[in-house]
Amino acid sequence: MSNFTEIINQDKAVLVDFFAEWCGPCKTMSPILKEVKDALGDAVSIVKIDVDKNQSLAAKYQVRGVPTLILYKSGKQVWRQSGVVSKNELITIINNGSN
Repeated sequence: MSNFTEIINQDKAVLVDFFAEWCGPCKTMSPILKEVKDALGDAVSIVKIDVDKNQSLAAKYQVRGVPTLILYKSGKQVWRQSGVVSKNELITIINNGSN
């Protein structure tokens, strides 16, 4: 994930999903994120980061629980939440955060 900084520095909104394969709520989030991407298209990039495979990145961003969702705009964190978030709530957050 050496290009992580490059990814979050895009002009458009970037939603990062820190997840784990063994995490039940993470499995719940997966189809929700797909629906959000389908609804918003190119207005958002969604990046999934497996915390077990990227432990140093998870530690750097102080991810203590999964799923943890972090929204970036031009490299700045504009929103963060752990746990499952609904499709409509995420779309509202992304639209508000990317303005």
